[in-house]
Amino acid sequence: MKNLSLFCLLFACIGLQSCKKDQAPNDAETAKAESEKPVSTECYKALYESDTINLTINTLKNGKISGDMIMKIENMPDKIGKVAGEFRGDTLFADYSFIQGTNEKVKFKNPMAFLKKGSELSLGSGKIETYLGKSYFVKGTPIEFEKVKYKFTTVDCAAK
Repeated sequence: MKNLSLFCLLFACIGLQSCKKDQAPNDAETAKAESEKPVSTECYKALYESDTINLTINTLKNGKISGDMIMKIENMPDKIGKVAGEFRGDTLFADYSFIQGTNEKVKFKNPMAFLKKGSELSLGSGKIETYLGKSYFVKGTPIEFEKVKYKFTTVDCAAK
């Protein structure tokens, strides 16, 4: 009888523990979903000769940045993808994950840096190196924001 009581008590404790574990992922999912809701959305467009770049930036509750970018460069397939990163001071450091043209099997990922001056963004150019399959700006090498092709101006966001 004593062993049966201990077995039931142990079984009840395990059952209650498993109930608590099911609640934790839901709380984490809720927190993640709330942090991914945009606090604000800004849309930008850059024009250079016959090139056009459309950029949508969503500022998330946790301070991170997400968004979409479409690059239409003359004599090249369109680059369509996602931007994710964060502001450090007045500079947005982001990774641009995209597909080129209609080939959805091959995905590319490039680092990007945007300098914000007022309501304008300038796409910087700098030395990039790849280490273990990840591309990044070389530390200690400055990123050029003055002599750039693409300067983004704010535009009205198109309703989806």
